[in-house]
Amino acid sequence: MWFEILTFDAGLAKSNFCADHWILFINLKLMVKQQNLFQLFVFSLLGMALCPVLRAQTDDDAHFIKAIFSNCLEHQTSYQWLEHLSEKIGHRLAGSPQSLKAIDYTHAVLDTLNTDKVWNQACTVRYWYRGASPEQVRLHKHLEHKSRHLKALALGGSGASPKNGVTAQVIEFKSLDEARAAGDAMKGKIVYFSRAFDQSHLRTFHAYGGAVDQRAFGPNVASKHGAVACVVRSMGSRIDDFPHTGSTIFEDGVKKIPAVALSTRDAEFLSSLLKQGPVSLNVKTSSEDRGLQTSYSVIGEIKGSEFPNEIILVGGHLDSWDVGGGAHDDGAGCVQSMEVFELFKRLNYKPKRTLRCVLFQNEENGTAGAKAYAEWSSQQKEFHLAAIESDAGGFTPHAFTYDADTSVLKLFTPSLGAWESLFEPYDIKFNKGGSGADVGYLKPQKGLLLGLSPDSQRYFEYHHTDADRITAVHPRELALGSAAMASLVYLIDQYGLNKQ
Repeated sequence: MWFEILTFDAGLAKSNFCADHWILFINLKLMVKQQNLFQLFVFSLLGMALCPVLRAQTDDDAHFIKAIFSNCLEHQTSYQWLEHLSEKIGHRLAGSPQSLKAIDYTHAVLDTLNTDKVWNQACTVRYWYRGASPEQVRLHKHLEHKSRHLKALALGGSGASPKNGVTAQVIEFKSLDEARAAGDAMKGKIVYFSRAFDQSHLRTFHAYGGAVDQRAFGPNVASKHGAVACVVRSMGSRIDDFPHTGSTIFEDGVKKIPAVALSTRDAEFLSSLLKQGPVSLNVKTSSEDRGLQTSYSVIGEIKGSEFPNEIILVGGHLDSWDVGGGAHDDGAGCVQSMEVFELFKRLNYKPKRTLRCVLFQNEENGTAGAKAYAEWSSQQKEFHLAAIESDAGGFTPHAFTYDADTSVLKLFTPSLGAWESLFEPYDIKFNKGGSGADVGYLKPQKGLLLGLSPDSQRYFEYHHTDADRITAVHPRELALGSAAMASLVYLIDQYGLNKQ
């Protein structure tokens, strides 16, 4: 045994074994007395003997990733696209004329990015129209604030009021359970859900998740118990004058009553008035359900040279709410995904695996595009090795969150762990968690699902509001997200997953 070890020593002395590893090896040999334990050290150091090759590989990857970030920050193409999408086309609710313009525009852009093909994939969406007349909420004959108007937006799915609105006394609740317990006390009233964000959460998405049920389901609960309208505190993280819209869901057979969100400042004001005594409001909406329409997701593809049946997807959702310009939500995710293709074109990178950029339709009020894509992909018996979604704003990226079917999730984590050091210079980590509403439908294919996770502290100042415009997006922050996505796509494309 010792002769074999000495022979092994001589072989290492003639190899490219790193000098510091050689010294460590000699010291360990002197220190270790038990032969079986020493053999364990020998086998572990065999892997270290390959360090020049591994180091060269890591250096090459680091240099290419640096080139991605440098190139992206220099050109900032995504910001130019986003300016057109947000300000020239504007808000893009699924089924609207603006959404059709956005489909045409992004299709044309993808067609210039070395794609092998670009196509529009049909899906069926329900087109909800806010109405020709702006919604109004005003105090009705209040002693101190007669006829004061409160800043409000109708919620997506809201019903229309009579021409002159509905007028009734307000009844306030902090939760759905509290409202359900009140039962018939809501009959003939305007129900007001006033629960605010829990500001103690570090992650604002947790605060959003803790409050959004009152917007999504509150009007339905109110209508089932005879309320004539529903008012909800906006899902916002600060006190300001921007009301936040968003989906509300009425069950089949439940009357669609007027449903609106108040700005957080006016919600605070209304709650303070209710502490002093009874308050009546007049709520006026002119919303319409314009029925089912055909719309499209936009898909660009670059065929892989070695593993064409392994697909790596990047994407965001092309639709937005019908106020503002949908810049952060989710124009940012769309242009970042397109910029991945643009970066590879500029750097002359030829992918081994098939790359797809998918701009999903109808995420905001139905996810019809994602459902149609996943169904079609499964029918084609495709396999998405990885799918990366950007739908959390165009702020500075902090991490990728990842998820997968439980049967395969543990197989992917070694790859991500091996790449953490390459993302350290850019302050980006990998955290177990969710991925995205659209790519989540691909989970049965048992690939890796990821979501770009940027700094979220300001996201809910703009989310679903008129303030979500290009001026709220910083071009460098947006570019950093594009570069992070392109870097991860590069690594997955180069080395695959589940093989570390």
